[in-house]
Amino acid sequence: MTLPPFDLHPPRRILVVCTQRIGDVLLATPLARSLKRAWPQAELDFLAFKGTEGVLQGNPDISRILAFPQRTDWRGKLAQFRQLWRRYDLALATIATDRARLYARVGGRFRAGLMAPGEKGKGWLLDRSLPFDDLDTHTVTMGERLTELLGIAASYEVVPPAVAPGSLTSTLKRLASLAGAPYAVLHPFPKYAYKTWRFENWAELARRIEGLGLKIVLTGGPDADERAYCAGIAHQAEVLNLAGALSLAETAEIVARSRLYVGPDTAVTHIAAATGTPTVALFGPSNPVKWGPWPKGRQGPESPWQRVGSGRQGNVSLIQGRGECVPCLLEGCDRKLDSLSDCLQEIPVQAVMAAIAELEKAF
Repeated sequence: MTLPPFDLHPPRRILVVCTQRIGDVLLATPLARSLKRAWPQAELDFLAFKGTEGVLQGNPDISRILAFPQRTDWRGKLAQFRQLWRRYDLALATIATDRARLYARVGGRFRAGLMAPGEKGKGWLLDRSLPFDDLDTHTVTMGERLTELLGIAASYEVVPPAVAPGSLTSTLKRLASLAGAPYAVLHPFPKYAYKTWRFENWAELARRIEGLGLKIVLTGGPDADERAYCAGIAHQAEVLNLAGALSLAETAEIVARSRLYVGPDTAVTHIAAATGTPTVALFGPSNPVKWGPWPKGRQGPESPWQRVGSGRQGNVSLIQGRGECVPCLLEGCDRKLDSLSDCLQEIPVQAVMAAIAELEKAF
């Protein structure tokens, strides 16, 4: 495909729009890095839903984070549009949704983004678009393909959040009880039940990793269910339980200083991979080609992962549950967010320990 040159070189102000979940926002940071490397003098703002912006904290490529509520009335929407109206030379919608494209349309003089197959009558929202692939293209690569529309080089570097230098000391004080001992981070609780591993397996894994000479740190969000789940593990194994006590940036800092991370298919697992920490990711019904953690230092558009099968790429070991239906790409065996997935539930602790042993040899 031959395109005319992008005619607003160099853009002074750029808007990146990713109004989706935390993981989507994090995996759009390579695009922000590509844009800043191409136009280092440009101001780059990032628009995300309120509640997901924490994953962008401390990102050196971003000038300003716009955290808009996911739901608002027409007065709130008009206020958002006034805030954005033609402020940017370039606006990019990194996901194939009407809302993302509309924000780009309102905010940018030149708009580019993604269109899902079969979408008709929406081309007016964008000046240039590429087809969105929800099956065979990794989320990092999908966002980076927008660089093709601009004629700039792609950077495949996921940028984790970072605490401000002045806050680092208080973050590290949370590890004081470890007295400087090496530790592993376990992040056992995903947002949705269909990504959950067995509770008793987490407790056993904590005890077995401790037998390797590592202390155990539990991380998790502030929701009551998540804190209760981690507290239950803490009753069965000797751990430092920090669930509910950390921001995403603090979590990233603590994971980056650890010797090992284990977690399910969740945003924190993507953060762990991006820090370079040896990472074990537990996958069940999700598509690894699209959602497998992106290893630190990985370059090029090809997904690190196949749709079926476990393996290791760089600092990440992905363990996929077994079964003829895996990955089903559905939300649990009962096809709803609060149902469990047999493929994940049946991953044995020994498979995780074997992946840890392989990572230890490599790192």
